[in-house]
Amino acid sequence: MATKGLVLYLISAFSVAISSVIFVTHYQRRQFHQNSNLSSLNSALSDTQRVWPELEFGWRIVVATLIGFLGSAFGTVGGVGGGGIFVPMLTLIVGFDTKSAAALSKCMIMAASASSVWYNLRVQHPSKDVPILDYELALLFQPMLMLGITIGVALSVVFPYWLITILIIILFLGTSSRSFCRGIIMWKEETLLNKELAKQRDTFVNSRGELLIDTEYEPLSPREEKSLMQTMSSNLKWKKLLLLTILWVAFVLFQILKNDIAACSTWYWVLTLVQFPVAFGVFGYEALKLYEEGKKRKIAGNTESVCEASIEFTPITLSFCALCGLLGGTVGGLLGSGGGFILGPLLLEIGVIPQVASATATFVMLFSSSLSVVEFYFLHRFPFTFALYLMSVSLMAGFWGQYFVRKLVAFLKRASLIVFILSGVIFASALTMGVIGIEKSIQMINDHEFMGFLDFCSNQ
Repeated sequence: MATKGLVLYLISAFSVAISSVIFVTHYQRRQFHQNSNLSSLNSALSDTQRVWPELEFGWRIVVATLIGFLGSAFGTVGGVGGGGIFVPMLTLIVGFDTKSAAALSKCMIMAASASSVWYNLRVQHPSKDVPILDYELALLFQPMLMLGITIGVALSVVFPYWLITILIIILFLGTSSRSFCRGIIMWKEETLLNKELAKQRDTFVNSRGELLIDTEYEPLSPREEKSLMQTMSSNLKWKKLLLLTILWVAFVLFQILKNDIAACSTWYWVLTLVQFPVAFGVFGYEALKLYEEGKKRKIAGNTESVCEASIEFTPITLSFCALCGLLGGTVGGLLGSGGGFILGPLLLEIGVIPQVASATATFVMLFSSSLSVVEFYFLHRFPFTFALYLMSVSLMAGFWGQYFVRKLVAFLKRASLIVFILSGVIFASALTMGVIGIEKSIQMINDHEFMGFLDFCSNQ
């Protein structure tokens, strides 16, 4: 599978980046010791200067509002959140420091995801009489994403800025290029299918008028119209939603309890480590369920997929999903994105149609991003007033972005538009965050600033 190669590439690049920063840290520490300037080293290690501009009307706020609205609208449609656009906007235009910008970015993603989920609850599945939100995949990926979020948020106060920039460029360019190639394939197949449907329109629509993409995608038009209440009722699976909420509450409680405990104390590490069996327990429960159901269907000769994904759920593919979820969450917490930069393209890779992939990725991001907001709040990483304003902008953008793009997709009968939006948002994020990150890293080198890992315990 091409996605496995991409993930192995990302892991290798991540390992090389970590190794290089360890070398830099060791070298700079040795230089500080040789100069007998330990106070300078301690000052550099604890340098977490906050820059919080006042919320005042002006051109900066106007531009930030416009970019925030468009970023939230397109980000939620693509299922990636838009954090890669928000962070550069908040640092370059508004003037926040990078780590505060990452925290505010999570607030915007949470708000946009909430309004997007509300919109999707009112929408029918494009081809089947099932929820447009795939709860099975949400339960599979959410535990690992949330575990990754806690790891990423912790690492965000430790990792040097230049390392984060390298990870952004590697990750975003890889996922955007892969998504763009998939969008081109889908566009070509949609063009052929639309021509066939046009020929048959005067006689009889071919069986159900299917829109086949990668031999798995179904028609863009629902088979029958439902009322708003019927649609919302069918999209809400209360038992699965309750399980997802319980998992979210458990992780939030862990963060609240950790906030009242000294960093790196015994109980701090106990509460940190206990999150691992909780996450792996829920993931294991859902993974076993999908594996057993898939096995039963295979024995019975039933070729229908267990969920929206078209892959066979084997121990290898399930382990791969766990790895991707953990990686996506870690990157989300580290970079201030929603984890959708991996989850969105991944859902497409395993055969989920764009409409369901977007809705499900946004649904999962609502839980993961809100967890990050809670963690950043207890770390006092963002100004509350500014956060409320930006969240209100994203709240409106998430709903209307979904509304207009979904209408356009239904009118043109081209679900590939969602994939192109996803690819475009990721690529724009790579450009903006990469350019700004490289510029700042060069400045840090010229100023002879400390370029290694910061101390974990003193920066929590």
